Amino acid sequence: MKKIIIATRGSRLALWQAEHIRGRLAAQYAGLEVGLLVLKTRGDIILDVPLAKVGGKGLFVKEIEEALLSGAADIAVHSMKDVPMVLPDGLVLGAVPEREVCTDLFLSERFPSLADLPEGATLGTSSLRRQAQALLLRPDLKVTMLRGNVETRLRKMKEGQYDAVILARAGVKRLGLSAAFQQDLTPPDFLPAAGQGALGVEMRADRQDLCEALAFLEHVPTRLCVSAERSFLRRLDGGCQVPIAAHAVLEHGGIRMNALVASPEGDTVIRGSVSAPASPDDAERMGVSLAEELLSRGADRILAELYAGEEGKA
Repeated sequence: MKKIIIATRGSRLALWQAEHIRGRLAAQYAGLEVGLLVLKTRGDIILDVPLAKVGGKGLFVKEIEEALLSGAADIAVHSMKDVPMVLPDGLVLGAVPEREVCTDLFLSERFPSLADLPEGATLGTSSLRRQAQALLLRPDLKVTMLRGNVETRLRKMKEGQYDAVILARAGVKRLGLSAAFQQDLTPPDFLPAAGQGALGVEMRADRQDLCEALAFLEHVPTRLCVSAERSFLRRLDGGCQVPIAAHAVLEHGGIRMNALVASPEGDTVIRGSVSAPASPDDAERMGVSLAEELLSRGADRILAELYAGEEGKA
């Protein structure tokens, strides 16, 4: 194999991720040519509507997956939280590299923390998951839609359109960005999206040559934790734009996961946790079992109302 083409979105963060994998491949295989195929996805084009109202899963990957299936690209590099729970026939996750920090980050130019925001302050986010957890802690806040790439969101806050914003710490770190005040929003009090902070390298299932070439990128602990989180989300039939959170860690030789399902307003939150042995099958089962537990405790009603609302707007 002399050349690999990586399909990627064109945002600065997506390009950072693709360049990161390109650099690792080039360092591993002397003489290998690694090119980029930059594509626009539906999620990149529709910027004036909250993600939760755009509808459908795979907003940021569909066009990229089509390039893989057609052979226009060999691999794709995704943020795992954007990857749909069920991949198209013929595609697999060839590698899940070691995860970056997966927590959320509060950023403001004037206020040190979420607790320090004045009553009625404006908080920007495009995520119902972040909205719900922020309102649970601060029901007095005004949470408003904030779309665009990471740099755009931060710029709007610095221009004074928002008193604060919440972003994924991994993206802020990867791009070398910052604000005057930053506060880590950490588990178990503030849970991230399933797969947040992790990258996934997608490829065609019939490319055994690529499977072997990508093996050095695989980080088994990250794969196990992300698998548990994604199986939880898959059982709930949830995408990355619904108020569902899951965070798994390896500890004491096993996996432990905390998760929640919340109403968008944060007035109802169903939480749970589960532990299991650190194996691929157990990781999958623990996610499903925790999802079923939360469904039995009221998460089914929250999600039914949310999905009914989405259908009504379609």
